[in-house]
Amino acid sequence: MVNLVKWVTRQLVHVDRTACPWLIKEFVDPQAEFIFVPTEKVEEISTSAQAIPYDMLNAELGHHGEKCSFDAIIEKYGITDPAVLELAKIVRAADTNKLASIPEAAGLEAIMTGIGMQTKDDYEAIQRASTVYDALYSNCRLKIMRDLHKAEIEKMDRRTQREFLKKLLSEGVAKTADKTGASKWP
Repeated sequence: MVNLVKWVTRQLVHVDRTACPWLIKEFVDPQAEFIFVPTEKVEEISTSAQAIPYDMLNAELGHHGEKCSFDAIIEKYGITDPAVLELAKIVRAADTNKLASIPEAAGLEAIMTGIGMQTKDDYEAIQRASTVYDALYSNCRLKIMRDLHKAEIEKMDRRTQREFLKKLLSEGVAKTADKTGASKWP
């Protein structure tokens, strides 16, 4: 992880601009501070505050082709966690209006719209959204674990399956690191 401290983007956060702070805090910079400003102020604030711009037109950590800013951060910082890569598919579909391509995308877009309408500012929005991304990340981990342990799980009743999967999640059993330190799943 790096300690870059300040990140700046446009105000009035939605899908990508709520997902990116979660990703940055969890996998890049746990001490990150976020600044939300009108679009026309991002470049100025980026320079004066020495902040990294994201989810902006022509920004390195912005949209490129079919990919969104969440993808750009994953690529720039070499995040290889399979559950994050699975979550990226959901964020990308919700943020790029491809809601029908991933089942969770329409729900994520609706939830982020609701959060945006219920919160007093972008700081509160990213705080509330963090719980949603934590849950989606756990769900992505579960999908991967279900595939990895399919034969075992098929022999269990629902209650035993749930306890087995919760134990794997809580113990972090499914997550290991290879020789390069990159996250991978057994």
